[in-house]
Amino acid sequence: MLTTQRKHYLMDLLRRDGQVVAKAVSEALGLSEDTIRRDLRELARDGLLRRVHGGALPALPASPALADFGARERISAHAKAAIGRAAAALVAPGQVLFVDGGTTSGHLVRCLAPDLRATVVTHSPSVALALLGHAQVEVIMLGGRLYRHSVVGVGAATLEAIAQVRADLYFMGVSSIDPEAGLSTGDFEEAAVKRAMWRAAAHTVVLASPEKLATTSPYRIVGADEIGAIVVAYGADVALLARYRALGVGVHVAQAD
Repeated sequence: MLTTQRKHYLMDLLRRDGQVVAKAVSEALGLSEDTIRRDLRELARDGLLRRVHGGALPALPASPALADFGARERISAHAKAAIGRAAAALVAPGQVLFVDGGTTSGHLVRCLAPDLRATVVTHSPSVALALLGHAQVEVIMLGGRLYRHSVVGVGAATLEAIAQVRADLYFMGVSSIDPEAGLSTGDFEEAAVKRAMWRAAAHTVVLASPEKLATTSPYRIVGADEIGAIVVAYGADVALLARYRALGVGVHVAQAD
């Protein structure tokens, strides 16, 4: 059977059964599992399915959060405001915080208590500006090349600055989050910056607005089982949240207005 024929067979099987088990396919076709796994890897690279242990599942939808910053501000605005309030309630006085870029992060910092004493380390100019009214919050700006899509600093200078900080808490923004596919974003360098802050923080909380759940983006940050908690909007799918809890991830559900 030619490679093209095998791939058509695999995609037909996926549409029919909702999954592909590499061992079962190799036995049915009389081929090695390595051959089937290679086909699955190539199909996953083309975005046609997603690889999981032992086989494959249907591809996740692309995240609407891959849109530019201005467009993202209009997506799930009420949910993001609620998530920002819930996340702000997790901050304790005296902590050193990494705060990621993104529209939900803006809501978070604006919801911090006016008299909070803390240190915020950020690579986002918009987050830094939103903290001007918090007189007792020390703001440390990370340098780097401006990635205009997300309005954040990226690159070698950003990574070097992050390496000098040990934060208590990191509020991470993502384009996509899924229990199996993990956390991902739309830019390779931005993923590296998020991963560096994750490594340098004692605890990571992901701000997960509705459009990001059960979606995928091109560049992986870390696995879903490698974070401390997520903050989601009220009404998020209960079965989906149970899958995060099964991974040991704390789930904070933001209450509606």
